[in-house]
Amino acid sequence: MEFIILSVITAGGLGLIFGGGLAYAAKVFHVDKNPLIDEVLKLLPGANCGACGFAGCPGYAEAIVEQGMEINLCIPGGNTSSKAIAALLNREAVESTAQIAVLRCQGGCGTARTKGEYNGLQDCRAAVLIAGGNKFCDYGCIGLGSCVAVCPFDAITLSPEGLPVIDDHKCTGCGKCVAICPKQILELKSKIYKVYLGCSSRDKGKTVKDYCSKGCISCGLCVKKCPVQAIQMVNNLPVIDYQRCISCGICVSVCPTGSYRDRIKQRSKFFIDTKCTGCGQCVSVCPVKAISGENEKKHQIDKTKCIGCGLCQPVCPVKAIGIFGALGYLSDEHS
Repeated sequence: MEFIILSVITAGGLGLIFGGGLAYAAKVFHVDKNPLIDEVLKLLPGANCGACGFAGCPGYAEAIVEQGMEINLCIPGGNTSSKAIAALLNREAVESTAQIAVLRCQGGCGTARTKGEYNGLQDCRAAVLIAGGNKFCDYGCIGLGSCVAVCPFDAITLSPEGLPVIDDHKCTGCGKCVAICPKQILELKSKIYKVYLGCSSRDKGKTVKDYCSKGCISCGLCVKKCPVQAIQMVNNLPVIDYQRCISCGICVSVCPTGSYRDRIKQRSKFFIDTKCTGCGQCVSVCPVKAISGENEKKHQIDKTKCIGCGLCQPVCPVKAIGIFGALGYLSDEHS
């Protein structure tokens, strides 16, 4: 009993000594926190996703105030946060373009051939260690949802075919899914870019045909049909130059395997009104031959053929071509 009492007294004494030492050190080495850090922190979304390059919002807020870090690095907060911080700190507001994650693969169940059934750890990074995954396509999505698990905004779900489905409205472009994907088939794109290639395979066309019905077969038809020469073939894959691309969607419509993806869910249809003089300029630019009519007489557009590319509208000299139906392409970053 005496030993127990002595032990308790000793432990308590050591606790008082160390506690006093810590309290003294805290007082001696105390550094006043800049109150602006908390003010900046209030203007950040609090997602702590790390997309800014810091461990969380508190670290980023401190870097902005103490180190003069750029104020437009918060992807979830976007321009709303950066403008508010700029006003608070009397700094210049620098706008950034909102981004979104896209999947460069359409090889789900029933579309892509598989080597066999995988029964290991349900993580894409683990599955890829076993012969590169269970699909014949070396570039195909593993489909175990590691991207779903890591998304801090619940913006990704798995489709019945085992492919990630990204919610445009929830995705903030933080890049966590991009970083975790072992196949590197998730990538960030500006929201203003509406069309992209939903395939990452660099195999030759014949090989792709053997293992995926929606894979790019390198036919080059999109390159030939692009009205602004914005596509070129690189390593058996079409590459879009978004400085030239006008998001017309022609590449989507001409692709024989449906490898392209269009973020515009429903494109507008065009019509020709009574001002038409029958000059025929619209006929010459229509890539799908949806416009017909005799010279010097009113022309018409076949709605069943029109793909809503909009190439006819700017060439009409009398502004006789209008839009009806869906809202179509909006160029602002929130569309």
